[in-house]
Amino acid sequence: MSSTASAAVRSVRRIAALADPAALQRARLTVVPRPGRVAAPRLPFIALITAILLAGVIGLLMFNTSMQQAAFVEARLHTQADNLAARQQGLQSDLQRLDDPQAIAAKAQAHGMVIPVGPAVLSVPSGKIEGTPTPATADSTPQLWAHHPKPTAVVPARKPVVGPSEAHAHQKAHQKAGQNADKKSPKKAPAKAAQH
Repeated sequence: MSSTASAAVRSVRRIAALADPAALQRARLTVVPRPGRVAAPRLPFIALITAILLAGVIGLLMFNTSMQQAAFVEARLHTQADNLAARQQGLQSDLQRLDDPQAIAAKAQAHGMVIPVGPAVLSVPSGKIEGTPTPATADSTPQLWAHHPKPTAVVPARKPVVGPSEAHAHQKAHQKAGQNADKKSPKKAPAKAAQH
């Protein structure tokens, strides 16, 4: 670093020795014109900042809208999943009810199938029949469950349905009857008090 500084000092001394001292003095004191300040146009900068802000706001609005749509889709899918789970549970209970051996036997009897009383077994290796085969009949088939008479439902008597005008007239009749009873009861009350 010092070698470059000393080389610069030497070159300045050499130039100073060669040059006229008055010219050298003038060169040192000459006012250098101030570089003109180049004013950048403000309109493109403002337009750029506005475009960036506008793009950010639009992006946030689009993101918010897509999140709301996703929330609606999620709620709809949750409802659909709940409905499908309820349907699956209903179908599972139907399947269990249909797989019940008593239900299968009842359907078989409804189609005319009967339970064999004395089954015969065929031994495949020997080809012999073990047991006596007897034909099954509907009379020989045991009942799967006892038949009980169905209870009859007793329907309580209902009050007749009346319109508003009929109900109002009925209510007035009750009020008049109550007023007539009140007028008669004060006369009877002292007689009861006298008896006690």
